[in-house]
Amino acid sequence: MDLRKMRLDEPAIGTFSEEREEYERDYARLIQSPAFRRLQGKSQVFGAGSGDYYRTRLTHSLEVSQIAREVSRRLGKQYPFLDRREHPGLLLDPTVVECAALAHDFGHPPFGHKGEEVLNELLQEFHGMKYEGNAQNYRILMFLEKRAGSGSGLDLTASVLLAVNKYPFCLDDEGRLKGVYREEWERINHLRDLWGMPPECSTLEAQLMDLCDDIAYSTHDIEDGIRAGKIQMNRTFFEDDRLIDNLMHEIEVDQGNGRLRWDEIDMRAMCRQAMNEYLEQWEELYIQCERESSRTRREMKARWVSTFAGRVGIIDDPDKGWKRVTFVREGAEDLDLLRTMEILKKLAWVTLIKDFRVQRLQMRSEIMIRRLWDSFCDPDRGRLILPPDWIESFERHKSHWSWPRFISDYISGMTDAYASKVYNELYASKTGSIYEMD
Repeated sequence: MDLRKMRLDEPAIGTFSEEREEYERDYARLIQSPAFRRLQGKSQVFGAGSGDYYRTRLTHSLEVSQIAREVSRRLGKQYPFLDRREHPGLLLDPTVVECAALAHDFGHPPFGHKGEEVLNELLQEFHGMKYEGNAQNYRILMFLEKRAGSGSGLDLTASVLLAVNKYPFCLDDEGRLKGVYREEWERINHLRDLWGMPPECSTLEAQLMDLCDDIAYSTHDIEDGIRAGKIQMNRTFFEDDRLIDNLMHEIEVDQGNGRLRWDEIDMRAMCRQAMNEYLEQWEELYIQCERESSRTRREMKARWVSTFAGRVGIIDDPDKGWKRVTFVREGAEDLDLLRTMEILKKLAWVTLIKDFRVQRLQMRSEIMIRRLWDSFCDPDRGRLILPPDWIESFERHKSHWSWPRFISDYISGMTDAYASKVYNELYASKTGSIYEMD
């Protein structure tokens, strides 16, 4: 049995092309799933529907998948040990990485990170449960999504399931902020045991997908920010002490930043240097692009993606006895480039997410999600206003599907627009026709 291509459930009743490779079947199942289509209506940074230019979760996922596939191809030629197939978790298949990138944001609720934060607060405050986007991915992939002839999710190969698993922990264990819900963790951990994965280690494919997600975030979101006028390409903006202070604050409070060893350098000086170099590059390209801002934005984004993607490599991780996908320079981890990427990620965060208009939208979305929750949380009342197919599904699975988890599944699957529609039907004075299709 090929451990990488095994599936946890029996094949669906029906036919499929025997000529299609297993990972290509995974790819088809993902892009034809309703969860994939709904990404077009979920916020990336700006609210979905804010304008034709700005990215949504769907376009972001497509861009991550393109970067990841190309880097995977290059690494496959660069590192001979990959050809030796020493371990199922130490391989890089471009289609597997592409599939993982397409699926990595399935679990995000409407209204971006604010939606995730509010659902988690509601579940923890009232029911002692957690909500987390990466864990929700597995609820969708392994249970909520349906395909013809199967009631067990999309039934993806082990390789793709583990390539999505960038946080290889059980979320319900004490102290975990990210991971997998216990129900799905038992099955994911079964795959990890079959593969002989070291504890708390991700496959190379999961690591590459995660790094390419950061590359996209640190380049594409900044492009959107420049287009929206939130990031102003002038010295007054980039040399402002408040910008540097905000960048440093976000770096310091980010719990995932420990391994970048910021304490070994002058953080303020590096933030200033990164901002100065970014602006100087813009000014140079602006002249080359005949002072056309749109061309300059695209060229800046392309160059930074190329810089980051071109430095991705694989090194030994002696602390874990495993391999690490990271930025590499002269055979060692390039901490300076990792820190630069982190600074650019924080630039997007402090100028876009922290913008007061975005904060107003987030406050509005919090109010909407909390009131939707209040409407559905009582089972007797909620049953009257939930779609019949959802109630039927709950009745079939209620022995292992609690009502609070059911409600969080329903709300988190909404697009921004659909959440607004349901909210307006329940609370606004003017509503649409009752004959509109949900």
